[in-house]
Amino acid sequence: MSKAVKKDVKKNSEWWRGGIIYQIYPRSFYDSNNDGIGDLNGITQKLPYIKSLGVDAIWISPFFKSPMKDFGYDVSDYRDIDPIFGTLEDFDNLVKEAAKLKLQVMIDLVISHTSSEHPWFIESASSRVNAKADWFVWADPKPDGTPPNNWLSIFGGSAWEWNATRRQYYLHNFLRSQPDLNFHNKEVRQQMLDVARFWLERGVHGFRLDTVNFYFHDAKLRSNPPVKEKKHVFDAPDSNPYVMQEHIYDKSRPENLIFLEDLRKLMDEYPHTATVGEIGDEGNVKLMADYTKKGKRLHMAYSFAFLSSLFSPEHI
Repeated sequence: MSKAVKKDVKKNSEWWRGGIIYQIYPRSFYDSNNDGIGDLNGITQKLPYIKSLGVDAIWISPFFKSPMKDFGYDVSDYRDIDPIFGTLEDFDNLVKEAAKLKLQVMIDLVISHTSSEHPWFIESASSRVNAKADWFVWADPKPDGTPPNNWLSIFGGSAWEWNATRRQYYLHNFLRSQPDLNFHNKEVRQQMLDVARFWLERGVHGFRLDTVNFYFHDAKLRSNPPVKEKKHVFDAPDSNPYVMQEHIYDKSRPENLIFLEDLRKLMDEYPHTATVGEIGDEGNVKLMADYTKKGKRLHMAYSFAFLSSLFSPEHI
C-alpha cells in the first residue's frame, strides 16, 4: 500500500477528527406523518438538507422505547424503537440513505441507568433472589431507616429511593424513575457491550455516551465529603444542594476507565466508528484527558465547562 493510500485510509477511519457532527433531537426535528411528533422518517427525508450544510455526521438523541419521563433518557428497551419515532426498519432505512450521502450516523447511548419500567429493573425489584437481583445498585437502610449514605440526585433530593418489596434503597443519580445499573456486575457490563454491538451491526458509526463518568459508584458506598470552598459547578446550579458535596464516591470512579477500554476494543472491531462522551464533573479537563487516552478509551469527550459565565480567554 502506497503512503498516499495509507494516509487516505487513516483520514477516512478518523473522520471524527475535525468532523462536524449535527445533533438531531428527533421529537422536534421533522414530523413526517403529521401526528405532532418528529420521527425517524422525518430525519431521513431531511438528510439531503443536512448534507448541504457541510456536516460529516449526525448524532440522533434517544429514540429507544421509553415511558418518556425524561424524554427518552429513561430507556425501557435498548434494542427497539419507541413507536412514536417509528420502527427498526425505519432506522435501517435512515442508515442506508445516510450512507448514500456519505453521512455518518451516531446515536445516543444512555447506559448508566434505565427506566424503572425496564423489564430488568422490574425483575430486580421483585426480590433479593432473582437472576437480576444485583443488576442495579441496592443497599440496606441505616439502623434508623434512612438512606445508606448522603449521595444526592442532580435533579434534587436524595439519590436513594425506598423499595418496599425488597426493603432496600436503590440508587438513582437522576430521576427516581431512572435507577442506576450496577456496573460492578460483570453481566451488566457485558450486556451493555452487547447493546452497543447490536447497533454497530445495524450500521451506526458510533455513539454519544450520556453521563459517561457515572457508570461506576464506590462499592463501599462511602458518603461524599462537603466542599472545602465554594466553586463554580457546571452540572448543577448554585441553588442545588448537589454542589455542596465533593462527588468523589458517586461518580468518576477509576473502574470506569477499565470499562471504557473494553468498549474501545469493541469499537475497534468496526472500522470508521467513534465515541464521544459527556463528562459532568469538576475535574472535567483532567477527566477528558484520562477518558480519551490515545487509542485506549473514548475517541472524544466534552463537558459543559465552556457554557458558563466563566467562558473567557483567561479562564480557558
